[in-house]
Amino acid sequence: MKASGKVFRYGDNVDTDVIIPARYLNRSKPNELAEHCMEDIDTSFVNQVEEGDIIVADKNFGCGSSREHAPIAIKASGISCVIARTYARIFYRNSLNIGLPILECPEACDEIKKGDRLEVDFDSGKINDLTLNKTFQAEPFPPFMQKLIKAGGLAAYMATEGDK
Repeated sequence: MKASGKVFRYGDNVDTDVIIPARYLNRSKPNELAEHCMEDIDTSFVNQVEEGDIIVADKNFGCGSSREHAPIAIKASGISCVIARTYARIFYRNSLNIGLPILECPEACDEIKKGDRLEVDFDSGKINDLTLNKTFQAEPFPPFMQKLIKAGGLAAYMATEGDK
């Protein structure tokens, strides 16, 4: 599995309230959540994001409440994966549950800038910054997690693989 796109860059402690502001939690459709993704931290995000783009952040990405709305909004906006130094534990779990690939790679976060073009190989964990002409190594997903992400998350995986 691979992803490629341009980078949206954020700092430390990006919480779920700026990923999807609480005033929009009365909406349940992923595309409606995506319309407001990141608007309290980056007003240009929804107008600039394209299918396949990638978020790169520093430490504790997804901190705050435990709502699944945050990774759903990110995924529905077209973001193909998130790369960060560290994640809030519940955000990490919620992301994998809905099939949003997330990687931890502090070295990549040291150098990748907004607008860089990346290619990410989930099988090997390689992050290629085409702008910098540099490769970083994240921990690859184990085969089970790759299947879960390809299926679209835990519920979709269980629906197709649960009886086997």
